[in-house]
Amino acid sequence: MTMEPPPPPPPVGSGGAPAQPISNPLIGYWKRVVLERYAEFTGRSSRAEFWWYFLANLIVGIVLNVLVAVSWIFWVPYVIYSLAVLIPGLAVGVRRLHDTDRSGWWLLIALVPLVGIIVLIVFWVGEGTPGPNQHGVPEAI
Repeated sequence: MTMEPPPPPPPVGSGGAPAQPISNPLIGYWKRVVLERYAEFTGRSSRAEFWWYFLANLIVGIVLNVLVAVSWIFWVPYVIYSLAVLIPGLAVGVRRLHDTDRSGWWLLIALVPLVGIIVLIVFWVGEGTPGPNQHGVPEAI
């Protein structure tokens, strides 16, 4: 009788199902963060998920800013969009910190003028912990 090791645990936040490949990362990761993992502050987010979501929000923000400059009526959709993505933005930032094996409370370092956001960007850019850490296992993408 051979003793085989147990199978690895399923990725956190995926419900045990394997992650589906994303055909269009810009839209796919934005939808994953905003629609599927709206206020999920547990688990981990890969660099790709975080930065594609960041890029999508940057593009939408620039477009809305241009529209506000053209006509002030567009400040309403700008404010609505900004409020709608506030919670998912915080959640993906916390999950990205979890991927680097740091507490989500490190997000508060952004409140330190100038230096805080630089430190946070360095944390976000860094490679995630390979394999499981205290916040779960990395997503298989």
